[in-house]
Order: sequence, then C-alpha cells, then structure tokens
Amino acid sequence: MRLSHLLASTLLATSLATPALAETAAGEGAAAAKAPASDPVRKEIAKPAAKAFSTGVAKGRDLLDTAISASVIDETDLPKLSVSSVAGIMQNIPGIRAETSDVDGFSSITVRGLPLSADGSKFLQLQEDGLPVLEFGDLHFASADQFLRADLSLSQVQAIRGGSASTFASNSPGGVVNFISKTGETEGGTVQLSSGLGYDLKRVDFAYGSPLGGGWRFHVGGFYRDGEGPRRIGYTGFRGGQVKLNVTKQFEGGYIRFYGKYLDDRQPNYSLYPVLLTGTNDKPVVQDLPGNSVQGDTYESPYTARYPGLDEQNARTTYDGRTGLRGISKSVGFEVQDDLAGWSVSNRFRYSGISGEYNETIPMVTAPGAVLGTLLGGPGAGFTYAAGPAAGQPFNPAALAALSIKIGARLNKIDNVTNDLRASHVWQAGSGKLTTTAGLYLASQTVDMYWNFANTLNDLSGGGRNLPLDLTSAGGTKLSNNSIYAYGFGFGVPVSAYHNHYDLDYRIMAPYGSVNYQVGKLSVGGSLRWDKGKVTGNIFSASLQGQGVAAVDVDGDGTVSVAETKVAILPLGRAAVVDYDYDYLSYSAGVNYRFAETLSAFARYSRGGRANAERILGAGSLNTATGKLFDPSTAYTPVKQAEGGIKYRQGGVTAYVTGFWASTSDRNYQIGADNKGQVIVIPIDRTYTAKGVEFEGEVRKGPFALTVGATWVDAKIGKDRTDSTLEGNRPRHIPTFFWQARPQFELNKVTVGAVVNGTAESFAQDSNILKQPGYVLVSPFLQVRPTERLQVSVNAFNVFDKLAIVQLASAVIPAGGLTNAQVMNGRTVTGSIRFSF
Repeated sequence: MRLSHLLASTLLATSLATPALAETAAGEGAAAAKAPASDPVRKEIAKPAAKAFSTGVAKGRDLLDTAISASVIDETDLPKLSVSSVAGIMQNIPGIRAETSDVDGFSSITVRGLPLSADGSKFLQLQEDGLPVLEFGDLHFASADQFLRADLSLSQVQAIRGGSASTFASNSPGGVVNFISKTGETEGGTVQLSSGLGYDLKRVDFAYGSPLGGGWRFHVGGFYRDGEGPRRIGYTGFRGGQVKLNVTKQFEGGYIRFYGKYLDDRQPNYSLYPVLLTGTNDKPVVQDLPGNSVQGDTYESPYTARYPGLDEQNARTTYDGRTGLRGISKSVGFEVQDDLAGWSVSNRFRYSGISGEYNETIPMVTAPGAVLGTLLGGPGAGFTYAAGPAAGQPFNPAALAALSIKIGARLNKIDNVTNDLRASHVWQAGSGKLTTTAGLYLASQTVDMYWNFANTLNDLSGGGRNLPLDLTSAGGTKLSNNSIYAYGFGFGVPVSAYHNHYDLDYRIMAPYGSVNYQVGKLSVGGSLRWDKGKVTGNIFSASLQGQGVAAVDVDGDGTVSVAETKVAILPLGRAAVVDYDYDYLSYSAGVNYRFAETLSAFARYSRGGRANAERILGAGSLNTATGKLFDPSTAYTPVKQAEGGIKYRQGGVTAYVTGFWASTSDRNYQIGADNKGQVIVIPIDRTYTAKGVEFEGEVRKGPFALTVGATWVDAKIGKDRTDSTLEGNRPRHIPTFFWQARPQFELNKVTVGAVVNGTAESFAQDSNILKQPGYVLVSPFLQVRPTERLQVSVNAFNVFDKLAIVQLASAVIPAGGLTNAQVMNGRTVTGSIRFSF
C-alpha cells in the first residue's frame, strides 16, 4: 500500500563516513552538546548532524565504499510525508511495497518483489533502535507495525534492502527497516498540536533533550491522540499514545545508554468494505453502494461492535470491535559501546512486554435480504432489526444485507527479549585494511494469543451506522441470536475453523561474523550467520485435537438458542504439543570498486533465511504426538538474492541504480476470494522468483530540491504444489512499477512541496484475471515559520481525492457485482502548530 525520501541519497552521501555503530564519535558528541539552540525550528529545516548508517552492517562507511543498497528518511522530511503510520512511511522507500490504509497493524509489507502472500512483513524486519520489534513480523493478527509508532522522538528511518541484512539480523533475508530515536545531543524541545481539518482527530506531540553535564544527556518524547478519525465510524476510533525516554553517558571511546518505552494506542481497523464492481476484468470500475463510502466509512459501527463469545477457557466473555487494533508495549533496555584492546565492542539488550487486541469485521456474503435469507434460512426466511433505532421492525427484503465474519484476537503475551553482542577490529594488512566482526545474537519470542470468530448479520446503512439483523425462518424459528448466526465460522467451513489458542516460545541463538578487506579503490567482504532455533509450547485447536463444537448458553439467558448450538470451543484437556528444533546457515559476499570520488559500482550475492512461526503449525504439518514437524524443511524459508549497482554523487546530484534478482519459497495461508467474491482461506505452498531495477536520485539547486525513487519488478510464481495452474503467474498485489517523488521549494520562512506516490496496476488474486487499478496520489505540504520558534504546517494527503485500491477481494468480477475492497484514505487535510524551545 505507499512516498519519497530525498534524504535517502543526500544523508547517506554526506553522513556515512563515520566508522561507528549508530553514534557519532565522542568528540563530535561533545561538540554537539555545546551547540546553542538559537533557532530550533530553523535547525529542523536544515539537514541534521550526520550519523553513521548502522542498520544491517558491521561498520558504518561512506555508501560509495560499500556493497549495499540503503536509504534514509530523517526528521526533517518525515513531517512532509502526510502519513502517520509506520507502513505509510515505508511506502516512500524504493524497493519496498507497503499495503496500508495508514493505520498501524493492518498492513502487508515486502521488498523487491518477494511475495505478499499474507499480512505483516515476513521477509522484511522492522527494528527500533537496532533491535527487532518482534522476532517474526507476520504473526497472525500481531504484525510488528502494530507495536511501533512514529512521533517527534524519531530521529531517522534507515533501510537496507537485501545485502548483509540476512547475516546481521535474524529473520530478515529481504532487508531491515530501523526506526532510530533521538538521543539529546543538543539542548532543545518541541511541542506540536495537530488537528484534522474537516474530521475529528486531535493530537499532541512533544520532545525534549539536553546534555546534563559530565558526559550525560537525555531525551524524552511521545504523543497522545484522540478522535473518530478521517472516516465515519460513529465512535472514538483513535485513542492513546506513547512515551519514550533514553539517558546516555558518553565517555572516552564509547557510551552507555538506558532507555524505556510505554505504548498503549488503539486505532480503527480500516479493513475490507463492500463495493460494486463493474466494467471488465482488465478495467474494473469500483463504485460505492447506496449510502456507503469505501473511502469515508468503516464496516464496524457502534450498533454492531459488541458481541458475546467464549474466551480461551471456554468461559463467557464480551468482545468489543471498537477497540480496533490495540498495541501495548512496555520496553526497557540498554546499549553500550566501548573500545577494548583495539576492538570496538557493542551490546544491545531489550525486554518488551507486548500485548493487545486485533478486531476486524469482514462481509463474507452480501446480497439482497430476500436472497440472503433464503440462502441461510430456507424459502420464506426474513430479517428484522436486532438493535438500534429500528429494533424489532422488519427489514426490507430488497435492501442489501450481509453475513459477516468477526475476528476477535486477544494478544495475551507477545513478549520479546533480545540481546545482540558484537565486536569489530580493523587490522592493517599490507597496503589495505582488514575489518573483522564477530557477534552473538540471543532472542526469545513468546506467542500467547487466542483467536475467536463469529458469524453475524447486518444491513449496509453506511456512514458508520450499520445495524444488526436477526434471521427468522418461514415457520417462525429464530435462527440468529441478537445478530449472531454462529459463534464461530459456520458458513462454508466448520464452525471451529481457526478457533485456536497458541501458547508458544521461540528461542533463537545466532553466532555471526564478517570480514571486509579494503585496499585502494577496491573493497571485498563476506559474512556468515548460523541461526539455531528451539520451539516449544502448546496449541489448543479442534483442528489438531478433539471436538470443537458444542451447545453453550453464551449470552447466559438460561436457554440455548439455535445459534448457540453452533459454538466453537477449545479442547482444553487435549493440548497439541509443539517441540521441534531448526537451524540454517546464511551468507553474503560482495565487492565494491570506487572508480572515482564521485562514482562506484558494487555486486553482491546473499542467501538468507526466515524461520516460520505459528502459520505452519496446522494439522498437515505438526505431529501432535511428538510435537515435531512432519517435514522439518518447513521450519524456515530460504531466500537467495543477487544484486549489482552503480552509485554516483557530485555536488547537488545523487543517483543510485541497482539491479536485483531474488528467489524464495513460501508455506502459508492467505485470505483470498473466489469467483463469487466470497472470502476464502487459501493454502500456499510454492516458490517465487523476482528480478528488477531500483532507482534513487536527488537533485538540489539553491532553494529547489527533487527526490525520486522508482522500482521496476518482474515477479513470477514458480512451482505451486497445490495449484499448478498458477505457475508462471505474477503474484497478487505486486505491480510491475511503483515510484515516489518529492519536489520542494524552500525559503527562509516558507517550505512548500508535494509528495507524489504512484503504482501501476496489479492482479487482485494469483489467478491473474481481475486487475487492480493503479493510482497516482498527490499530497502537498506547506510549512510557514512566521517567527523564530514557531512553525505552522498544513498537509493534504491525496489532495485530489483519488480512489487508491489496496486490495480487491475477488478473483473475477462476480456475477452480482458485489465484492469487498480495501482502499487508502481519501482527501485528508491536517493542520499543525509547532513551537520549539
């Protein structure tokens, strides 16, 4: 799902010369600490002090001396992007494909044509200050971006694609995106008040940092927001925020830093929404249903959000879809770097107590009330309103009604503990320099989550006012219970399908090392990493052990209704044991030649791996008697990559061009749709290949700057073990071309510009029949600095209100034309006032 990153070139070009890990040298840090904060607002407009590129590499160097593809977005450019979500930021980095509605948690993110077969970020690791947010970025209903936020405490976003990412981090064969916090080198603070213009969302951001004397400094920052948001949902969808704090002690040769974070934030789930699809499969036309807006509404409403169900102990509980996507993270950690006997030694440690919720409602079958009533209840069945202003009244059989699936996932404990120790030394070897690095990575990832589903009935009033319906047979038998048709799936698949409780622990140990020899204009290097994992725990699921359906008085009214005879339960006394090991070797080798001060070229080949998490633990893969995998090779997914490029930098012009090739396999499940537009779950067991070209460039001339990023990719499905007819097709949602541009004009008191995002058409499903239209979004920004410490800004995302399709949930245009779509926000204008001190 989507902008530009002009810093990608300039920052790297000017700032990678410092051979340090994410820190300036001690002397530079001291100088920065003494710099006066005479014009804090103006400082933010100018380029910030350089920092070494530290993500996915052993040591920071000038980019023209390294065989990697990397980009940076810094704190000056982040406010210009007109997006607030993590995935929204990443869609402005070349090579990265991010599908998002600009909320954190319901996103699909990949890189260089690697498949988007499910949600989350399987091949691309998201980090915060050099350590992973989650060990696995594609946990069902708990993707990494749900527990990460961007605010004024963010210094820069560093991204490495391919290259050494596979050996300097676990489970990151496609690349790493690292969100790096400010650390208080310069005294000063900022308070920013933001508000939606024409919609209800208020937000306050703050940040303050300062040297404390004696080599000490600190930084604290965060945000809080509240409001309905840019879409009509009828309740407060956004509520919460975060606070981050770090304290650093600088000493000769290094530093030690302690930090903590508290995040508790919820957002609405801008998920799939019913639409009318006309036109042809090659050129479909997406239209709103009467009274509805796919850009302006959400499917959930105050009348349909709350519903009863069972928890992981099969006890009665209540779910509330208004909680939406809730992420809670309580993190503490430290990092230290020092020079010991000529070795640069660093260690990073973090413990994160993580929990939250995932709530989503998706229309499964949408049809006129008479048709849906007959389908579910037989001839003569009809609907009445179950609640709301029309409670008890009959529903118009000619109006549209829907059978929906509610997902209520409780993320009880997704804790992550990580420690990364490494040491580097530079040796004089003949006329060149040999850099050696050795490290040990230890991590533990807990996965304690419970999935609950319910089939419900509702109308399509739209405007955040959808109303619940009850179904009654022709004979007068009530077939639903306050809109609930089944306390589970109950339509097309077993009631107990996917009704699971996972209680798992993943332990990872990964020693790694690298060597790099630089002599004259030539640099040659390689690295190795051996990942060894241990997976233990239990799964409670009817698909693995025991009966999964029972008659239960869920609402506690003393009677068991027809709907309450279809209740999914967990086999609590029959846990399926999980107990298996895995290991795999990753390697990467590259060569770089610097022809001149302004020009270099590189080539690299890498093989990395990604351990598969709970997605592979189904009835066909897990031996419930032993806890082992029937096929041990499914424990991880290998990724092979080759890349080569040219880098040019002179004066105000920067240009990087990289060609790439990648191949991988994937065992997974994806939510798709059949030819009728009905939601289905599709098993994936196939290989993929992708080749393409990335371009990243920047031109600066006086007050004018233009940054451009573009990616062309040719991706194909290779061997498909479940459906051979798909072999040779392009994977769904992977366009052949996508790009970003940001022109801007900057004077002393005014900065004006626009962010432009474009993507070509792609296929809605792997069958390659129905095409998803491409789009171009223009998002202008204006920053005015009337006085020294004050900045007033206006950002207009998608100013021309274009319909940008994230996904179409159908394989072809259905006979009735009704299907589901996820789209990006329409025109969303935000105003902000920033005061610096």
